[in-house]
Amino acid sequence: MKAEDVMTRGVISIDPDATVLQAARLMLQHRISGLPVIDKNGNLVGVLSEGDFLRRRETKTERRRSRWLEFLMGPGKIASEYTHSHGSKVSEVMTTQVQTVDENASLEDIVELMEHHRIKRVPVLCGSEVVGIVTRSNLMHAMVSLARKAPPQAMDDAAIREQLLAEMAKEKWAPAAMTNVVVHDGVVELWGMIVDDRQREALKVAAENIPGVTAVKDHLVWIEPASGLTIEPKDETLTH
Repeated sequence: MKAEDVMTRGVISIDPDATVLQAARLMLQHRISGLPVIDKNGNLVGVLSEGDFLRRRETKTERRRSRWLEFLMGPGKIASEYTHSHGSKVSEVMTTQVQTVDENASLEDIVELMEHHRIKRVPVLCGSEVVGIVTRSNLMHAMVSLARKAPPQAMDDAAIREQLLAEMAKEKWAPAAMTNVVVHDGVVELWGMIVDDRQREALKVAAENIPGVTAVKDHLVWIEPASGLTIEPKDETLTH
């Protein structure tokens, strides 16, 4: 899937000369957490988000630092924070370094961009024109939509075992050489050793995702590498 397949079209935006109060009212009215800022020529010049309203003079939440810290920071940084907390126009408060993608960007690229820059929304451009926006909610909608597709046909025991072993072989975290898999009537039994208890849950998830698996039995022994301590499994069974 690409950006154009999941993005919200008809993007609600705001002018950089609009007031901060107008922007806040627009966001509350439409129940959105961010606004692209587009100038009169149709150019994307910034983004305004809920985070830009956290430190505001109206709510008396401006940053307050000790004098020695202000001295170390220098007047420029402090002046910038003052502008952000006291500015009355969108252009004075918005984030100007905007991360964007084009319509053909893959969802994987969009997610990596969001994670790297710790952002919740990405404007989608066609040339220089904003044609949509991808938010975390859009990605959730895509996940639910894909999950609604008809489930794949259940596999027999041999096919289940083969697919699980193949999944383990390609995952770097999986202790494939130390784990054995037995499948009978759709029940997967995991035998062997792990060196981190988090591997246990990941192996269960890998098994549960295979069509035809009805339950997973855990017989894995956890050996703590540093101390050599051995922790026996609880023989826990997870059923679908």
